[in-house]
Amino acid sequence: MLTQEEADHLMRVVKHFVRAPASIAISPGIDETFELADPSDRETFLLDIWRGMLRLTKLRFQNRVQTVVVLARLDIDGAPHTNPDGQRLSGTHMHLFREGFDDRWAYPVDSNSFRLLTDPGTTFHEFCAFCSIESPPPVQGVIV
Repeated sequence: MLTQEEADHLMRVVKHFVRAPASIAISPGIDETFELADPSDRETFLLDIWRGMLRLTKLRFQNRVQTVVVLARLDIDGAPHTNPDGQRLSGTHMHLFREGFDDRWAYPVDSNSFRLLTDPGTTFHEFCAFCSIESPPPVQGVIV
């Protein structure tokens, strides 16, 4: 179990792709996980990318640590989410680790961090920046 301080620190840690692909295609139906590591390669992270097959606007980027602990997840055009306090958010929202709740708490998406949610390639790079993932590969062949 992580404390909030530990989770916040892990979000700030600079991460790199362990085996960086030459490019990433955020195609309909993608469901891929990429291994990340901190500069010393002692702490490992996972970056998940998922996109709907029929509703192409439905997209998810997720950064995990310790295999199962979600630090951040961006859900675009998904199902609405209800927080533990009853607050309901639209289909586009950001989950952030919160001590005692894990990833069950979601927040509205910050338009300063994510400027063009309709463009999967731009959003991928903005999510990487948000999670301190350096040198993300280019995105190729995105169907919008």
